[in-house]
Amino acid sequence: MFASTTVSATLLLVLLHGIRNVRAVNHQVIVGGPGILAFTPTNLEAAVGDTVQFVFQQKNHSATQSSFASPCVPIAGGFDTGFHPVPDTQENGPFPAATLEIRDTNPIWVFCKQANHCSQSGMVFAVNPGTKFAAFQAAATADASTASSASSTVAATSTASASASTSTDTTTVTQTSLTMSTIASVPSAITTTATTTTTSSSVGPTTHIVDVGNDGVLAFSPSNITAAVGDSIVFLFHAKNHTATQSSFAQPCTPLAQSSTTGQVGFDSGFMPVASNPTAIPQFVVTVNNTNPIWAFCAQTTPTSHCGQGMVFSANAVESGPNNFAAFQANAKAQEANSTLSSPSTSASGSSSTQKSSAIGTCSASGTLALVLGLILGLAL
Repeated sequence: MFASTTVSATLLLVLLHGIRNVRAVNHQVIVGGPGILAFTPTNLEAAVGDTVQFVFQQKNHSATQSSFASPCVPIAGGFDTGFHPVPDTQENGPFPAATLEIRDTNPIWVFCKQANHCSQSGMVFAVNPGTKFAAFQAAATADASTASSASSTVAATSTASASASTSTDTTTVTQTSLTMSTIASVPSAITTTATTTTTSSSVGPTTHIVDVGNDGVLAFSPSNITAAVGDSIVFLFHAKNHTATQSSFAQPCTPLAQSSTTGQVGFDSGFMPVASNPTAIPQFVVTVNNTNPIWAFCAQTTPTSHCGQGMVFSANAVESGPNNFAAFQANAKAQEANSTLSSPSTSASGSSSTQKSSAIGTCSASGTLALVLGLILGLAL
């Protein structure tokens, strides 16, 4: 499945399709937090095909690749998420995140490049360090003169990252692309160890892959899943221009931020325009915090409402009750068929447009025109 053995990890935009047939684990690593200058956990063991998700919390941190020999110095061409400032008041997300795909079991060394976080606080992290993590962290704090003096109070845009093949003392880097995602809420469970298996008894959270608009079909596939606390739902966006926007059972085609009476915001990937033959597939990651039902839809309305065509998704819908997925989808189709509302949308090229009137609105306009013509003919007679 993964032909290359020279690549340790890839900060990925795509390639998650490779874990469809493997019970790969998504390891979540919290970067920072209220009064915390650390990666949590500080190190972990990951199998080939697993992913490591860096979730950036309070303050301003990075996840920057280094080497065992120089823990606090970025390795040339290594991956670097850039700085991600998160205010202290942002306690429940959303949080920026970066995803690392594990390609082999060689060690991967990482640090926070914010000034003094590595050299004074030992803010380092490792994947598959074996017994060497303590020595790696000790080396980070041993000589402050080798530490990166970089700091930032604003968000930085990263244009490159890397995958790496590492040994105990050297690191070889291969250039690739860096992309970020968003964690909709605070992960309630952190996986520290895992193994890869092809059976359903795999330990740890599961990564659920959901294709959005694959093969030109206006659908999420699968459209209805069951997810446990700590699992991740990864939406992969295919050709055309779609969203994954949280809604409610009562109002399937309305963003939760607009329909909630309790101030819920909900997640929203935003529009993801994708060409017919893309070189990369955008992704959006949602972490499951509890087993309450999750309802979502595609907010695209050009040339027609995708939600109104039944392009909706659910996780943990109670199939034995009235609020099941089939009822949710039927509700979406019925509401859109009777809606005369207009809302912003985007075309496949990413340009802004306005939602066209629904079928009932078009019929109403045609009826008005017919009435006027009838009156004119009546007067003429």
